[in-house]
Amino acid sequence: MTDKPTVLFVCIHNAGRSQMAAGYARALSGGAVEVLSGGSEPGDQINPVAIAAMAEEDIDISHAVPQLMTTDQVRESDVVITMGCGDVCPIFPGKRYEDWELTDPKGKSLDEVRPIRDDIKSRVRALLAELLPATA
Repeated sequence: MTDKPTVLFVCIHNAGRSQMAAGYARALSGGAVEVLSGGSEPGDQINPVAIAAMAEEDIDISHAVPQLMTTDQVRESDVVITMGCGDVCPIFPGKRYEDWELTDPKGKSLDEVRPIRDDIKSRVRALLAELLPATA
């Protein structure tokens, strides 16, 4: 792993879960982690309820744009976190892969998205504590 680890968060539409996780990773790592985000079938916009849920945490993901996950992103990453993208993620030897089973916030109310957001936050904190033990 490099001095500045790279983490790729992947979900199907890159519009909710992966964007919230990327937002937390950027905010909580203070720039000590390179954060990438992508989707296997990117949507056309970030889920507005995910934006609102993150705004409650003072994290702005409103300017993010859903992106197609690329093989290069996976190759460049030290850790690949999948969130329901199934078997579409390419596998490279020596990479750390985790699959976080999280409810898709698509079509959910803000009250329903908050627990998903909070689960993502705790998982990102745990991941950062492993990747950046001296700063956690």
